[in-house]
Amino acid sequence: MQIILIRHGESEADILRVHEGRADFSLTELGRKQVRLMADKVKTQFPPDFIWGSTLKRAKETASTLAETIGCDIQFEDDLMEHNNGILAGLSFEEAKKFPPPKELHERVENGESAIEFRMRIESIFSKIITSSKYERIAIVAHGGVINCLLRSFFKMPVEKEFWFKSGDTAIHLIEITATQRIVHFLNDISHLDALK
Repeated sequence: MQIILIRHGESEADILRVHEGRADFSLTELGRKQVRLMADKVKTQFPPDFIWGSTLKRAKETASTLAETIGCDIQFEDDLMEHNNGILAGLSFEEAKKFPPPKELHERVENGESAIEFRMRIESIFSKIITSSKYERIAIVAHGGVINCLLRSFFKMPVEKEFWFKSGDTAIHLIEITATQRIVHFLNDISHLDALK
């Protein structure tokens, strides 16, 4: 099964320069243009048979536009939401400096989830998706942090954040799981955004 991992387009939080995470910001107009370009590329080159999406506005709109463009079914899952950053959600980067980041994997920001809890949440939903999907190709539309956890799961990496997989706005990653192999076709493709330059 091929799995397309797609990050949402630019959101209002990017303009406001605030911590996003669980803060539920919408896409900007630029973000919507990015999404349309991404959706056209995916439809032309590797259309999925089914889409899974995060329930946060920025990813939900991205996933919905992709589903409408391709004409396939979609299922939204709360467990695909971005890392629960608790009290930091919606705070400016300056305001957030009052709250020191967790030093250990089991520690949380106030009202948030730890790195271990985040990874286990994504492990669980990824397992559900890959074991219940009977399709040749699916898409998962989510967030940068979620995509990092999905790729760490795919590569069977530890919870530690020694590696970071870059995901630009509407970045496309294509991976594949067969009976005997895990294949990376490409990561962080944003070439469809060249049309905006």
